[in-house]
Amino acid sequence: MEDGCLLLSIHATPLRVMSNPASPSHPLLVVPTGALQIPPLAARNSATTTPEIKLSLIIPTYKESQNIPTIVSKLSHLLNQTIRDRYELIIVDDNSPDLTWEVAQSLMPEYPQLRVMRREKERGLSTAVIRGWQAARGEVLGVIDADLQHPPETLLQLYAEMERGADLAVASRHVEEGGVSDWSIIRRFLSRGAQVLGLIILPGVVGRVSDPMSGYFMVRRDAIMGKVMDPVGYKILIEVLGRGNIRWIGEAGYVFQERQEGESKVTGKQYIEYIQHLLKLRISRWPLMRFIRFGVVGFSGVFVDMGIFYVLREIAGLALTRSAILSAEVAIVNNFLWNDLWTFGDISRTQKGWKKRIKRFLKFNLVCLAGLIINVLIVNILFNLLGMNEYVAKLIAIAAVTLWNFWINLKLNWRVTEVDER
Repeated sequence: MEDGCLLLSIHATPLRVMSNPASPSHPLLVVPTGALQIPPLAARNSATTTPEIKLSLIIPTYKESQNIPTIVSKLSHLLNQTIRDRYELIIVDDNSPDLTWEVAQSLMPEYPQLRVMRREKERGLSTAVIRGWQAARGEVLGVIDADLQHPPETLLQLYAEMERGADLAVASRHVEEGGVSDWSIIRRFLSRGAQVLGLIILPGVVGRVSDPMSGYFMVRRDAIMGKVMDPVGYKILIEVLGRGNIRWIGEAGYVFQERQEGESKVTGKQYIEYIQHLLKLRISRWPLMRFIRFGVVGFSGVFVDMGIFYVLREIAGLALTRSAILSAEVAIVNNFLWNDLWTFGDISRTQKGWKKRIKRFLKFNLVCLAGLIINVLIVNILFNLLGMNEYVAKLIAIAAVTLWNFWINLKLNWRVTEVDER
């Protein structure tokens, strides 16, 4: 038996539940409703004598009655040594048929820092975590699985990172002292494959941590406060990275343990939800209004491009390829001027002077050069190989290159001045 740990057999669990039915002295937390949005900390009464809560750790559960006594005991033992009376454990149970919430509630008299929430209308790990954070009172918000696959001891390393000033501290299997225990080759392949897929779809989010699939982390309340969360599936860390104001990230290695009690929740559906989540975040992060302005400018460039193309082909009698190149270059000049003044005007105004404007123009031209090559290739393929009308071919080429030009220019041309200088 570990010091300070409560050992409870499966057979004893019903006795604990029966001896402590739901009572007014240990009520369940009210389940928050409405938007999945983290509120600010409530103002403290100057006359209150209760200590300020530093850490709120959420334990989402479904059919984990066998593991709850052990995880609560271990976490309480660890945290009592470091931040006694300044933490809270919040179990958020999705109305488990094995009465996990009731087992947890029976432990409340012995563990005063324990709080329990029973959700009867909502389901899902990610939303359970957010509902728990909404009811939390701590400056730092955390999450850990109830199945003991996340070693509780790593919790202290994560909290130490937060104490050093991190906005987010992640327990990682892919750094020093990290790893997995007895995973099969297939499971390792699926895990790494999911991470690679995330890097392809959402590199600016997934690439910020070594283990974006981790469900064991802490985040500062201020970093996600007021953000409307919209998670899909189990991977809540990706939602926090994608929507939060995360600047400083700390990591701590841990070895993922095999489940000892209860049943695994890993299914093929989780991988589908993971992909859905990545795509949803990808769409939400798309700078829509800036793209609309870019599109309007591009639309004006269509008339410039087509007009010059007509003059060069019909009046000057130039060859198709030469006409396409020259007309596209004139349209590039037109588009740069309008984009610099309007689409990215808020950015370009921070880089005043003709020298900087000329530099931006040269960069814009280089970025668009690849688009110009694509433009000419499409025109030639559609006209010469497929026999399409040359003007229709030109319009299709312009549309195809518009997305390319916007995305690459956004990331490489004006991007440097969009950095949060704080």
